[in-house]
Parts: sequence; C-alpha cells; structure tokens
Amino acid sequence: MTDPTLEDGLREFVADRVRAVAARDAAPLVDAHSQDVVSFPVLPPAETHGTGDVADALTAWLDSYEVGPGYEVHHLRVAAGGDLGYCSFRYHVSGTLHGGGEVDMWVRATLVCRRDDGRWRIIHTHESVPFDPETGAGLISAGPEDD
Repeated sequence: MTDPTLEDGLREFVADRVRAVAARDAAPLVDAHSQDVVSFPVLPPAETHGTGDVADALTAWLDSYEVGPGYEVHHLRVAAGGDLGYCSFRYHVSGTLHGGGEVDMWVRATLVCRRDDGRWRIIHTHESVPFDPETGAGLISAGPEDD
C-alpha cells in the first residue's frame, strides 16, 4: 500500500530537482543521490556508479549549455511505502549549447528512491530517449498525450 504523505514528499523531491536545474546548481542534484547509486543515464557512459560519477556527469551537462537547460517534468507518477519509493516521468530538455547547437528533446526517467534518516535519496536511475525505429533518430515529441 502506498502512503500519500510519502508520495507528496517524492513530488517535492522532483520539484527540488527542477529548481536545481533551473539554477544550474549541481550540488543539490548530486546530494539527492545515495553514495552507492547506480545510474543508466541518457548521456554516455551507459552506466555509472556512485555520487562521484553523478557529480561529474551533472556538472558537465549543466556546463555544456550557453542558454538553459530548460527542464520541464511531465506525467509524474510516484508511489511510496515504508522507506522505498519511485518516481517516473518524462522531461523536456531545451536550450542552446556552447557552439550553437539547439537542444529540444524528451527523455523518459525512472528514479528509485530510499529514505535515509527521513530524507529521500536516489538509489537507482534509468533514462531513455524515445526514438523513431525507422530512422534511429530521437523524437522531439514524446507522443500525442504531451502536455
């Protein structure tokens, strides 16, 4: 059975993530992860372990933008019981990279979280980009149910 109070905490956890990206502040994003987190990020490498890898990846990602990144969460779903919970959602990333490249893409994400001393921390992440199977290109639109 899920707990609405814990679920509200997870929703706020995701809202904190959005605010940190908007501020281009990697520190709270890294701090939201457990020391032993396992991640399957959308950007290389294909698998990372621990907050050191998370810090390196998040800092590089935020620093790659001249303008942005824009980061909007859509279709957030959460569930929690006891000290475990998950968040699944799609996020839209936009902005201008150093060198002029434009980013406008959707990413699917699942965060598995554990409460340590009453605070949610990510213990596992998995991200993927929807793609067109005929071209192999990532899709700009996440589908007809986009907000």
